[in-house]
Amino acid sequence: MIANHKGEIPVVLLLLPWLLGITIGINFISANYLPVLAGAFIGLGIVFIILNLNYQRLALYKLRWLGGLLMNLILFTAGWIGVISYNELNNQHHFSKLPAQYLAVKINSEPQFKNGLVRFTASVEQSILNKQVTTANGTLLITLKDDAAVWLQYGDELLIPATYTAVDPPYNPGEFNYKNYLAHQNIYYQLFLYQGQYKSLGRNSGNPLIAYALKLRQQMVLRFKTQLHDPDAIAVASTLILGYKADLSNDVLRAYSKTGTIHVLSVSGAHVAIIYLLLQWMLGFLNGYKYGKHLKMTVIILLIWYYAMLSGFSPAVCRAAVMISMVIIGNTFARYNNMLNILAISAFLLLLYNPLFITDVGFQLSYLAVVGLIVLQPVVYKWFTFKNKWVDKLWALCSVSIAAQVITFPLSAFYFHQFPVYFLVSNLLIIIPTMVIMYSGVCYLLFSWVPMLSTVLAWVLEKSILLMNKSLVIIENTPFASIGKIWFTATEHLLAYAFIISLFYFLYDKKAWLLRLSIACLLLLCISISLKRYDSANTRSIAFLSLRKNTAIVFKSGNSAVILTNLPSTDKYYSYSVQPYLDSSKISNASLYPLANNINVPYLKKQGGLIQFYDKRILIYDSDQAYIQLPEKLKTDYLYITGNPQISLQQISGNYDYQTLVIDGSNTGKFIDRLEVEAKAMHVNYSILKRNKSLIAVSN
Repeated sequence: MIANHKGEIPVVLLLLPWLLGITIGINFISANYLPVLAGAFIGLGIVFIILNLNYQRLALYKLRWLGGLLMNLILFTAGWIGVISYNELNNQHHFSKLPAQYLAVKINSEPQFKNGLVRFTASVEQSILNKQVTTANGTLLITLKDDAAVWLQYGDELLIPATYTAVDPPYNPGEFNYKNYLAHQNIYYQLFLYQGQYKSLGRNSGNPLIAYALKLRQQMVLRFKTQLHDPDAIAVASTLILGYKADLSNDVLRAYSKTGTIHVLSVSGAHVAIIYLLLQWMLGFLNGYKYGKHLKMTVIILLIWYYAMLSGFSPAVCRAAVMISMVIIGNTFARYNNMLNILAISAFLLLLYNPLFITDVGFQLSYLAVVGLIVLQPVVYKWFTFKNKWVDKLWALCSVSIAAQVITFPLSAFYFHQFPVYFLVSNLLIIIPTMVIMYSGVCYLLFSWVPMLSTVLAWVLEKSILLMNKSLVIIENTPFASIGKIWFTATEHLLAYAFIISLFYFLYDKKAWLLRLSIACLLLLCISISLKRYDSANTRSIAFLSLRKNTAIVFKSGNSAVILTNLPSTDKYYSYSVQPYLDSSKISNASLYPLANNINVPYLKKQGGLIQFYDKRILIYDSDQAYIQLPEKLKTDYLYITGNPQISLQQISGNYDYQTLVIDGSNTGKFIDRLEVEAKAMHVNYSILKRNKSLIAVSN
């Protein structure tokens, strides 16, 4: 458990205000704060130095809290300043602030080829307007629809048109916030290009070490494809050993996600630890020599970073390499070292390099998992005592899995909205296959030039992966394999952590107030969840969802819903935009209908294009409605235009008296623009769904 004496974890205590400053800075990242923060940082620094120089004369030993307060404030402002300075939009030479016809860019990531598209990020180097060249910077996400673009690689320079657009925010409730995700990588704009819209300016001008690492990883992936035959086995081997995820199928990802073993597909501390254990065993003989430990430390760290290079210096691998390197150095030079301090130092170094790493889900989960192993696992392990050596070892492995799962549960539930019920079984089942895959895979890559040996290693590697995949699929399809639709608010997420930390601290320290605190947090969490469920069960609403070229209307009555859409439930747009709304709204019974179907359920009647949902009346207006002439006006609450019927609002108003006009994404941009002009002229209340937020209306 955490040491009672704070002197044992000084780096952890110093890291906390700095992390808080980074977190605040991410939410208040404007450069307008920089002058005030810089003044505060300098002023606090001067005061801190003056007080230290006059420590005895001013008898500051009586006010020990003052030095701690000043240090925390200095670190807090430093973290805030660091994240503001790192943000590219705060740079006056960012390409979005410079007028341009063309941009000269350099590819700064490995291009990913999938479904006929090539996607990569690029650093903008020059802005070109009327043949005038201006130095620029910033990162741009580029997608190419060009089969001939397979030659593109890291370090290539391109000339592209400056027709970039801002990344779209989420338009529907529950939808993944891709805009926020890219912003945390310093990417705010994107560009879609077709063949012939870009021009090559040069090749191989990137960082030579990164270029070599990416090229080497591609060669390793090709080696897997040479002797492995199953596509899923090749994809898992490339991901698990090299961190190359481009070829993973959705079925494989779902199996690992639902069984709580998704961490296996992210090269992390566990994978690097497996390599470390092998090297530790192989180089153990060096311990008998005078400087053997130092030589062993140097060799192991170099080989671990070589493995990081094999994986293309992916962020997850570099994070794990930094962590394990700090552990090795600490174990070699220190008689005693607190693992939390080593963990804090590695986090500090990574965040010093890139403060936005703190927003990365992998970064958060990996550090939390290690904290769980250091702090919680000893407490869990002491729950039971077994005399049998092998049963004790099995319980030790179980305690590791329980500690990691418990500490990461609130965060994983917050991001991924599910909990794997059989995580203990699945994690125990993959321990041996994972080690076999790692060792056989690394050995195969090292000895792929040896005919017979490489064939045997490839066979062992492929069969191990297929066995692991099959086992996880069986667990995935077991009844109650996972609990889904967990949607924590930020407050509930923090309450869950407060409950876990206070409960485990009580189990360690046995103080009554910790138990009372944990019960209070659990009670507040249960009340919050219960109120949400009660509110959801008693809510009736109509959601006109925003889809680019499709239609989706959700009529919610408590936990049931009728969905009118032209999309099947298996469509990726349905999974991305419609299903998250259903899950976040606690809808457990959903019925899917095409737009043309008539419907008769207790809370909704649909005949043709006319829908009655409790006290609300909705008309679906498409091309079939355009030729209908009614004897008298029909009153509706919402008139929903879909399918590009090419009619004027004046003609529509001759047949219908409506309160709100809703225009969906299936209509063309030109038609939508014309309707918007007419709606403004006629003072009609309207909502355009295309590239706009969805419209949620509550019904009585």
